[in-house]
Amino acid sequence: MLLNLLALRQIGLRTISTASHRHFKNKVPEKQKLFQEDDGIPLYLKGGVADALLNRATMILTVGGRAYAIYQLAVASFPKKQE
Repeated sequence: MLLNLLALRQIGLRTISTASHRHFKNKVPEKQKLFQEDDGIPLYLKGGVADALLNRATMILTVGGRAYAIYQLAVASFPKKQE
């Protein structure tokens, strides 16, 4: 029983470690160069196709939400006909 608890403690200590075992290449300088160059592209679109798609989806949802809100205001402004 005691050995099981000690083994569990060792596993817990090994998995929660501050040392990184993975070595990744630092891509920050490359991204800084990409976003700081003056090429006429707006900053929110410099990320590529994914940024363009996110921008379009946001605009569509915004315009659609505003249209729906105006429609609901128009429906709420007219009283229901009583039969």
